[in-house]
Amino acid sequence: MKAIAYRQSLPITHDEALIDIDLPAPQAQGRDLLVAVKAISVNPVDVKIRANAPPAEGAAKVIGWDAAGVVQAVGPDVTMFKPGDEVWYAGDLTRPGTNSELHLVDERIVGHKPRTLDFAQAAALPLTAITAWELLFERLQVSRDKGVTGKSLLVIGAAGGVGSILVQLARQLTGLTVIGTASREDTADWVKELGAHHVIDHSKPLNEEIARLGLPPVTYVAALNQTDHHWPAIAELVAPQGKVALIDDPAAIDVRVLKRKSVSLHWEFMFTRSMFETDDMAQQHQLLDDVAQLVDTGVIKTTLGERYGAINAANLKRAHALIESNRAKGKIVLEGFE
Repeated sequence: MKAIAYRQSLPITHDEALIDIDLPAPQAQGRDLLVAVKAISVNPVDVKIRANAPPAEGAAKVIGWDAAGVVQAVGPDVTMFKPGDEVWYAGDLTRPGTNSELHLVDERIVGHKPRTLDFAQAAALPLTAITAWELLFERLQVSRDKGVTGKSLLVIGAAGGVGSILVQLARQLTGLTVIGTASREDTADWVKELGAHHVIDHSKPLNEEIARLGLPPVTYVAALNQTDHHWPAIAELVAPQGKVALIDDPAAIDVRVLKRKSVSLHWEFMFTRSMFETDDMAQQHQLLDDVAQLVDTGVIKTTLGERYGAINAANLKRAHALIESNRAKGKIVLEGFE
């Protein structure tokens, strides 16, 4: 099968930062689905792993953690899927990634693809949808009762992949006042289109931006990028007894500044369930099916930002470069193997 991999961690401008290779086709075992990958999307985690996790000497590492495709075969213990099913999922950090024609994935972290989306539109959503859903409803424990009002959510980096779905979930499924951050006119327009009540500029001090709009202290903060840079402002703008959730990898932050307000701090990492095979691992299957229903009923839309063509090393390198530039709007998707 065709795949895209790397043999050493190199700058994305290097010719061999990502390479086209051929690999043996894998075989489904246990609760695995063997999926014929039709489309993938690219996430910051892809860039981080490529840059910081070199393969063993002489080995080639396949990455990628978002896919939509068709089940080709199932392991003997599979109960929720059958060959021919169209699926979407984000995969497992401890296993080879989705940048390959065929891919193995545990059925407990796979959902049925939304019927109303093509494969590329669907591939844009799984990792970010899982992250946003878990952050909002499991880590911050926001109520899904739209009648519960008077509270607010600040989404830092609202135009990115996770932010683009988090803004929609918060606006459509909760009674929160949603405040997104963006620093360019096009990304600010994107965040407004997704449903944010207010958009502020994260190139300026966020606490001053909140004050400029005359908004009260923020109940919940979702820090999706540059958390260390924004940390003093977050501590200032968050409400007493509020909650802060992070997904990035900040430099050291002083959590003691949250003490006087009794603010709680929460990490969200959507791979935790698959990495540790937690007892509730199958909740990601249900979560993805729930999001698919929201998509098919028109409540949530795909966050696809750009289509980068076929799944090959050259196009993946372009996608990684855009992610590294921190200028991506929505998700970058590739579809089909040549």
